[in-house]
Amino acid sequence: MAYRRMVPIAIHCAPVADIDPQTLYRILWLRVSVFVVEQQAAYAELDGRDIEPGAELAWIEDSDQVVSTLRILCEPTEMRIGRVATSPGARGLGHSARLMRLAIGRCAELRPTAPILLDAQTHLSEWYGRFGFAQSGEPFVEDDIPHIPMRRAGTSD
Repeated sequence: MAYRRMVPIAIHCAPVADIDPQTLYRILWLRVSVFVVEQQAAYAELDGRDIEPGAELAWIEDSDQVVSTLRILCEPTEMRIGRVATSPGARGLGHSARLMRLAIGRCAELRPTAPILLDAQTHLSEWYGRFGFAQSGEPFVEDDIPHIPMRRAGTSD
């Protein structure tokens, strides 16, 4: 007999002001757990960009737990995806891929001609390539972690 999920995963996207405080806490807790604790990068995770005009957070809940998240930003001439994080126990289940597809679609809705930028940790650049992102600049190191700038053309380019 095949396993049947009793509680389906839920995918969400909203500006910070529209997110329930407990859910927002879980999103930020996940980001700090992954980027600051797991990756040992002591930096200001709460950088003020989550509350910029046009910013949205996307997340996946599984049994009332936030298991994956990312952030969408509207910059002057482009869109930006960042803060892509998945809890260790939920990795390999396709959650980040679901969120990337949602984020790319959302960027296309908001600004169809705008390119989408992201700064990928170098070891994930091929993964981001699956979504149409290509290297767009020189590699750099941030918080002792090698990164590579990447770009995806707008849908109307």
